[in-house]
Amino acid sequence: MQLEKLFKMQAALDTHIEEKHNLQEENLFERKILALLVEIGELANETRCFKFWSVRPSSAKEVILEEFVDGVHFILSLGIECGFDRQRVEVDIRESNLNVTEQFLRVYERITIFHKSKDLTDFRYLFESYLQLALLLGFKDEEIEKAYFDKNEVNYQRQQNNY
Repeated sequence: MQLEKLFKMQAALDTHIEEKHNLQEENLFERKILALLVEIGELANETRCFKFWSVRPSSAKEVILEEFVDGVHFILSLGIECGFDRQRVEVDIRESNLNVTEQFLRVYERITIFHKSKDLTDFRYLFESYLQLALLLGFKDEEIEKAYFDKNEVNYQRQQNNY
Protein backbone atom coordinates (compact mmCIF):
# COMPACT_ATOMS: atom_id res chain seq x y z
CA MET A 1 0.00 0.00 0.00
CA GLN A 2 1.27 3.47 -0.91
CA LEU A 3 1.10 4.93 2.59
CA GLU A 4 3.17 8.01 1.75
CA LYS A 5 0.77 8.94 -1.04
CA LEU A 6 -2.27 8.31 1.18
CA PHE A 7 -0.77 10.43 3.97
CA LYS A 8 -0.15 13.30 1.50
CA MET A 9 -3.67 13.13 0.15
CA GLN A 10 -5.14 13.01 3.65
CA ALA A 11 -2.98 15.92 4.81
CA ALA A 12 -4.22 18.01 1.90
CA LEU A 13 -7.85 17.14 2.67
CA ASP A 14 -7.36 17.84 6.39
CA THR A 15 -5.79 21.22 5.61
CA HIS A 16 -8.63 22.07 3.25
CA ILE A 17 -11.26 21.19 5.88
CA GLU A 18 -9.44 22.98 8.69
CA GLU A 19 -9.05 26.16 6.62
CA LYS A 20 -12.64 26.09 5.37
CA HIS A 21 -14.00 25.66 8.91
CA ASN A 22 -11.37 27.88 10.59
CA LEU A 23 -10.03 25.03 12.71
CA GLN A 24 -6.29 25.58 12.21
CA GLU A 25 -5.73 26.34 15.92
CA GLU A 26 -8.00 23.55 17.20
CA ASN A 27 -6.74 20.27 18.61
CA LEU A 28 -8.93 17.79 16.75
CA PHE A 29 -7.40 14.60 18.12
CA GLU A 30 -10.26 13.70 20.48
CA ARG A 31 -12.92 14.37 17.84
CA LYS A 32 -11.01 12.30 15.29
CA ILE A 33 -10.77 9.39 17.75
CA LEU A 34 -14.53 9.54 18.30
CA ALA A 35 -15.13 9.85 14.54
CA LEU A 36 -13.00 6.74 13.95
CA LEU A 37 -14.90 4.79 16.60
CA VAL A 38 -18.20 5.79 14.99
CA GLU A 39 -16.97 4.90 11.49
CA ILE A 40 -15.85 1.47 12.66
CA GLY A 41 -19.25 0.95 14.24
CA GLU A 42 -20.86 1.84 10.92
CA LEU A 43 -18.55 -0.63 9.18
CA ALA A 44 -19.43 -3.39 11.65
CA ASN A 45 -23.11 -2.61 11.13
CA GLU A 46 -22.76 -3.07 7.36
CA THR A 47 -20.96 -6.40 7.79
CA ARG A 48 -23.61 -7.57 10.27
CA CYS A 49 -20.93 -9.87 11.70
CA PHE A 50 -22.23 -9.46 15.25
CA LYS A 51 -25.95 -9.74 14.48
CA PHE A 52 -26.45 -13.31 15.62
CA TRP A 53 -30.19 -12.66 15.94
CA SER A 54 -30.67 -11.80 12.27
CA VAL A 55 -30.66 -13.84 9.07
CA ARG A 56 -30.21 -10.87 6.76
CA PRO A 57 -26.93 -10.93 4.84
CA SER A 58 -24.25 -8.27 5.03
CA SER A 59 -24.35 -5.25 2.75
CA ALA A 60 -22.80 -5.38 -0.71
CA LYS A 61 -19.01 -5.54 -0.84
CA GLU A 62 -18.83 -2.02 -2.35
CA VAL A 63 -20.80 -0.57 0.58
CA ILE A 64 -18.56 -2.30 3.10
CA LEU A 65 -15.44 -1.14 1.26
CA GLU A 66 -16.64 2.47 1.27
CA GLU A 67 -17.26 2.26 5.02
CA PHE A 68 -13.84 0.67 5.46
CA VAL A 69 -12.03 3.52 3.72
CA ASP A 70 -13.83 6.04 5.92
CA GLY A 71 -11.86 4.43 8.74
CA VAL A 72 -8.65 4.68 6.71
CA HIS A 73 -9.26 8.43 6.33
CA PHE A 74 -9.50 8.91 10.08
CA ILE A 75 -6.57 6.63 10.92
CA LEU A 76 -4.37 8.59 8.51
CA SER A 77 -5.70 11.86 9.90
CA LEU A 78 -4.87 10.77 13.45
CA GLY A 79 -1.37 9.85 12.33
CA ILE A 80 -1.01 13.32 10.82
CA GLU A 81 -2.23 14.91 14.09
CA CYS A 82 0.64 13.11 15.84
CA GLY A 83 3.22 14.01 13.19
CA PHE A 84 3.67 10.45 11.95
CA ASP A 85 3.25 11.51 8.32
CA ARG A 86 6.70 13.10 8.53
CA GLN A 87 8.35 9.77 9.20
CA ARG A 88 8.25 6.51 7.35
CA VAL A 89 5.33 4.53 8.74
CA GLU A 90 5.57 0.88 7.86
CA VAL A 91 2.91 -1.65 8.62
CA ASP A 92 3.37 -5.40 8.68
CA ILE A 93 0.12 -7.07 7.77
CA ARG A 94 -0.23 -10.71 8.65
CA GLU A 95 -3.34 -12.80 8.48
CA SER A 96 -5.29 -12.67 11.68
CA ASN A 97 -6.18 -15.80 13.58
CA LEU A 98 -9.35 -14.07 14.78
CA ASN A 99 -12.79 -14.05 13.22
CA VAL A 100 -14.30 -10.79 11.95
CA THR A 101 -16.13 -9.98 15.19
CA GLU A 102 -13.02 -10.60 17.27
CA GLN A 103 -10.94 -8.49 14.88
CA PHE A 104 -13.38 -5.58 15.22
CA LEU A 105 -12.94 -5.82 18.99
CA ARG A 106 -9.16 -5.85 18.57
CA VAL A 107 -9.38 -2.69 16.43
CA TYR A 108 -11.44 -0.96 19.13
CA GLU A 109 -8.88 -2.06 21.71
CA ARG A 110 -6.02 -0.70 19.58
CA ILE A 111 -7.83 2.64 19.19
CA THR A 112 -8.20 2.91 22.96
CA ILE A 113 -4.52 2.13 23.52
CA PHE A 114 -3.41 4.62 20.86
CA HIS A 115 -5.81 7.26 22.19
CA LYS A 116 -4.01 7.15 25.52
CA SER A 117 -0.43 6.82 24.27
CA LYS A 118 -0.32 8.77 20.99
CA ASP A 119 2.72 6.60 20.34
CA LEU A 120 4.01 5.62 16.88
CA THR A 121 4.22 1.93 17.78
CA ASP A 122 0.62 1.91 19.00
CA PHE A 123 -0.42 3.78 15.85
CA ARG A 124 1.23 1.08 13.74
CA TYR A 125 -0.53 -1.65 15.73
CA LEU A 126 -3.83 0.14 15.20
CA PHE A 127 -3.27 0.47 11.46
CA GLU A 128 -2.09 -3.13 11.19
CA SER A 129 -5.11 -4.48 13.04
CA TYR A 130 -7.38 -2.42 10.78
CA LEU A 131 -5.68 -3.77 7.67
CA GLN A 132 -5.95 -7.29 9.08
CA LEU A 133 -9.68 -6.63 9.25
CA ALA A 134 -9.54 -5.72 5.57
CA LEU A 135 -8.02 -9.12 4.80
CA LEU A 136 -10.78 -10.85 6.76
CA LEU A 137 -13.35 -8.83 4.79
CA GLY A 138 -11.72 -9.93 1.54
CA PHE A 139 -10.19 -6.61 0.46
CA LYS A 140 -6.88 -6.30 -1.34
CA ASP A 141 -4.52 -3.30 -1.16
CA GLU A 142 -5.40 -2.17 -4.69
CA GLU A 143 -9.13 -2.16 -3.91
CA ILE A 144 -8.58 -0.18 -0.72
CA GLU A 145 -6.38 2.39 -2.46
CA LYS A 146 -8.82 2.90 -5.33
CA ALA A 147 -11.74 3.22 -2.91
CA TYR A 148 -9.70 5.68 -0.82
CA PHE A 149 -8.92 7.79 -3.88
CA ASP A 150 -12.60 7.78 -4.90
CA LYS A 151 -13.83 8.68 -1.41
CA ASN A 152 -11.20 11.39 -1.07
CA GLU A 153 -12.66 13.02 -4.17
CA VAL A 154 -16.18 12.69 -2.75
CA ASN A 155 -15.01 14.32 0.48
CA TYR A 156 -13.71 17.34 -1.44
CA GLN A 157 -17.02 17.59 -3.30
CA ARG A 158 -18.89 17.43 0.00
CA GLN A 159 -16.82 20.32 1.32
CA GLN A 160 -17.65 22.37 -1.77
CA ASN A 161 -21.35 21.61 -1.23
CA ASN A 162 -21.20 22.60 2.47
CA TYR A 163 -21.74 19.04 3.69
